[in-house]
Amino acid sequence: MADRARSRSLLTWRRLKWASFAHSTVYLLLLFSAFTGELEGVKPLLGWGHGVGWIAMSLGAIAAARRRIIPVRLAVAIAVLGGIGPFFGTIEFVRLGRRGKHPQEAGTVGTAWR
Repeated sequence: MADRARSRSLLTWRRLKWASFAHSTVYLLLLFSAFTGELEGVKPLLGWGHGVGWIAMSLGAIAAARRRIIPVRLAVAIAVLGGIGPFFGTIEFVRLGRRGKHPQEAGTVGTAWR
């Protein structure tokens, strides 16, 4: 029971949002490296960061959607479209934030996102 309460406190809207922004930044640097030939020394780290980041974001998004921390549409953007590019999840976080349809600090998603 304590593990569930702890994992619930670790999985928040704000943490997922910033993890999505960080993952998008890693992916952007990976694309920059691939197209320009720069950053060759860190390209493998960026590739691993993107791969492991996508897996972690997908698992986090699925768990957060099950707990109603994020809407299912956002979880799909992260888990499914995130394999193509993590920008989909980041854009969805921004879109929901601008519309005011995200939970407050400790809240969970209700029906406002539908």
